[in-house]
Amino acid sequence: MPKENSCGVDVCLESPLENAPHCPHGPTLLFQRYIKQSAREDATVQKFYACSACRDRKDCSFFQQVGEKVSEAKLNAREDMNRKSQPPNSHREYYTSFEKAKLTPASSRTFCQTCNVLLIPKDKPSHQDHKLLSPVTDADLQKPSHLLKPLDNKKTNAQYLFSDETVSFMLSTFRRLGFTHVLCVGSPRIFEAISSDESSLGMQALLLDIDHRYQQFFSPDHFCRYNMFNHHFFGGEESKKIYTKFLRNEKLVVVTDPPFGGLVEVIAFTVKKIMQEWKVEGKHEKNLPLMWIFPYFMEKKIEEFLPTLTMLDYKVDYSNHAVFHGGPMGRKQGSPVRIFTNIPPIDVILPEDSYKLCARCQRYVSKQNVHCDVCDACTSKDGGAYVHCFKCETCVKSSRVHCNKCNCCELPDHSCGRTLEGCHICGEMDHKRRDCPNKNSVKVQKRHDESQSVEDRPRKKKRTEKPETSKKNNAGNRAYKQRKLRKQRQKKS
Repeated sequence: MPKENSCGVDVCLESPLENAPHCPHGPTLLFQRYIKQSAREDATVQKFYACSACRDRKDCSFFQQVGEKVSEAKLNAREDMNRKSQPPNSHREYYTSFEKAKLTPASSRTFCQTCNVLLIPKDKPSHQDHKLLSPVTDADLQKPSHLLKPLDNKKTNAQYLFSDETVSFMLSTFRRLGFTHVLCVGSPRIFEAISSDESSLGMQALLLDIDHRYQQFFSPDHFCRYNMFNHHFFGGEESKKIYTKFLRNEKLVVVTDPPFGGLVEVIAFTVKKIMQEWKVEGKHEKNLPLMWIFPYFMEKKIEEFLPTLTMLDYKVDYSNHAVFHGGPMGRKQGSPVRIFTNIPPIDVILPEDSYKLCARCQRYVSKQNVHCDVCDACTSKDGGAYVHCFKCETCVKSSRVHCNKCNCCELPDHSCGRTLEGCHICGEMDHKRRDCPNKNSVKVQKRHDESQSVEDRPRKKKRTEKPETSKKNNAGNRAYKQRKLRKQRQKKS
């Protein structure tokens, strides 16, 4: 049987999450994999459910094909695993322990970095062999992101934390634009800065984050454990009510800093849900202000799903990332991370030491960004100067040169003849798989479910094993052939 060739995987966001099976991270998402046996044959599609938050099966092994009959024993085992994967204590219980710790002197407080638990003296004996931090000051309790070891899974919950300069810029922007409430979706540093000084800033914040460790530092009224990839609240209706109440504020802005490996279309789908719920709950007619933090090279993808967003030139720095900052150890052009927003760019004033106002573009841009008269825009994306290519009819990085073979601008030492991208379903080059007109006619691949008996399943052909030949015999055969060939040459001569 020919080997199956996967032509890519798409997520089916139109499928209702209410009917989806659950994994430890909430409702799963429906995916479809396109498969072609050969270039001549039509594509088939395999539909399956997988984890919304984890793109690697090593992080969450959930997998269920559509139409698969799951036994009751397997369902019970799955529910048991989902339950055991949750934190051992409830949010209320965690916060009750936190309030007890606050009454303890700072010198007696200890944080166990091995277990990620805040300890009081009576709890310390059971953690003697662990990595402990002490004392834990009141300032540490207000900003636990400095205590917690950041999670580093880039596709699920990568915790790259904003630098102090970035936090200061964001807060001053919110204050200048008159926002009084900030919904932080995976942006703990901004939430901590606001919640630790609400009175002077004149703002309130609510943190939505999948990291359960924040439950022991922030009350249920200020923190909801949340999965942004499926809009799931782990605290159930209680958390959902807190979030809904917060949405009713008119002067609200959402700031989200998703994992860079997350699917853009899934994040955009969740953002649209939040925007729609804000309109319904607050009876607002305008659009909810949004700031989405993401790398600049994802601009086209973001604008595809949220065309109202514009990318700003501001370079977002992280304090714990190896190169995503502007220091001497950072990237040459600085951080590649930008702010995508539906706030008018002219209203977001960037720091004058590194940015300038372009009157023609009506927005603040990097000082190295040169306005192109042909494009009539400041076209630089990475922070360096761009040049206009008249053959490509667009501006490109100054390090690129036009290649007539590839018919585009590439690096001088690139390899020509790259495979052109097109549609994986019909093979046409003028559209992608997502927009294929034949997409709905793709046949669903048949599968054998658990109800099929062993006798009815197709049996694999047994491979005929060749007798093994030892290395010694191989060497002997080669020597014999060489001697025979040598004798033949001697006779001819």
